[in-house]
Amino acid sequence: MSDDISADAEDVVGVLTERIEARYDMDMEHLQAAVTAAPTANPDATDIVKWHGHLVAAQAALNRAEDDLLTALETQQHSEVDDPTMGLAHRVNAAVATRDGRAIVVRWLLDPDALGKKDLAAERLARLRPRTGPAVQTSAPQRPPGTPAPASASRAVRAVR
Repeated sequence: MSDDISADAEDVVGVLTERIEARYDMDMEHLQAAVTAAPTANPDATDIVKWHGHLVAAQAALNRAEDDLLTALETQQHSEVDDPTMGLAHRVNAAVATRDGRAIVVRWLLDPDALGKKDLAAERLARLRPRTGPAVQTSAPQRPPGTPAPASASRAVRAVR
């Protein structure tokens, strides 16, 4: 990661939290409360709070994975790493990748000039944004062959004919 977040940053969450707090001129606790009270008032803030929560959860998972790996390494009696310990090492790697991916999303959300935010596709997405849920299903679900249709459905079909 570039900017003021280096690849070996000790506290990725702390750096991004500071940037969020500076952008919205309030601490995360107040920003979360504001977003909870009015989630549609500022969609950008809502997205940032959501992804910051994902980032915090990923960092907690990484911390647990690292602790588990260190415990396993401390109790290991020989110099070769056994399969369960190697599995813990892979879990740490996966947790780092997850945390870093979420950090990248938060950083992208914080950057108003980020790639993809000012092109035609971004404008189209902005027009679609007010949707808050899935579209209503417009066709009946497929039934396995031989399953009778409900009585109300057959009446509706006859009424259309």
